[in-house]
Formats: sequence, C-alpha cells, structure tokens
Amino acid sequence: MKRITIYFISLLSLMILLSGCSLNADSKTDLFQYKNSYVGDNSAVGNIVKQLAHNKELNQISLETKKEPYGIILEYKDIDVKKVDKEMKETVISNSTFLFALIKNVDWITFKFPDQEFSVTKEKLQDWYNNKLDGFENEQDLKKLIQEHLKSEDSVNQFFHQ
Repeated sequence: MKRITIYFISLLSLMILLSGCSLNADSKTDLFQYKNSYVGDNSAVGNIVKQLAHNKELNQISLETKKEPYGIILEYKDIDVKKVDKEMKETVISNSTFLFALIKNVDWITFKFPDQEFSVTKEKLQDWYNNKLDGFENEQDLKKLIQEHLKSEDSVNQFFHQ
C-alpha cells in the first residue's frame, strides 16, 4: 500500500510539474484569440498592444469610444534604435495592421512618439495593402503580409506621404 501511495504521489507531482512547464512555454498569447474585439473592450485592446512591437516603450493607451469613428491613441517613450524614423514607421504599420485585423470597430489609430505623430486609418492601410485586414485568421499570415510590404522602403515612405 505504501508503494502505491508513493507511486501515486510521484505521478501526481510529475503531472503538476509538467502542466506548469507547458503553461510557461505558451506564455506568449495567441493574438488571434482577440479577433473581433471592440475598441470599448480595454482589456482586449491592452492585451493585444502588450504583444506588439515596442510594447516596452508604450507609455499610454487611450480609447476614443464616445462617438464614431472609433479610435485608439498609443503614446510611446523614446525608441532606442539607430534608425529611429524607419523603426517608427515600421512600428506604425505593423502595430496598426494587427489592431485593424483584430479589433472590429476601430477606424483610426494615432501613434504619438516624443518628436513625431502618425495617424493611420483602416481604409488607408487596407488600400496600401490592397487587402482587407479582417479576413486574416492567424498571426503568421498577417506577419507575412506585413514583411512583404515593409521590404520596399519607397513603398513605406509613399504610405506616409499620401
């Protein structure tokens, strides 16, 4: 009886240990669990933004939900990279792409950096991609779309000068 008890406790301990390890391995949330969220759901918006580029430099999130068109304002601290302008533009495109793909009713996003501000509308970004963003069902396909369009610096600059 003692052996069975020891065996059972050992097996139970091993299962608890393994389940704890698997939770840590999946600590990066699947962003698409927030697909079809709304701007008014500050928890979902916050969880999405925490997974996006330069989330450590994010200072404040403001949600504009009182009247349409609905929007999000993201305020960042200094981004410490060599090519700041390029990095800011890539962050704006990448982060807004994810937000527009995941949040149903967001129409515009403003990115405020210490020395610069960018506003992006869903319509303008979809026109630039020539693709509807709400049709994406997984993170890999969306990242692929973003990377394809970020390859051309001329195309990125054209987006910001339209």
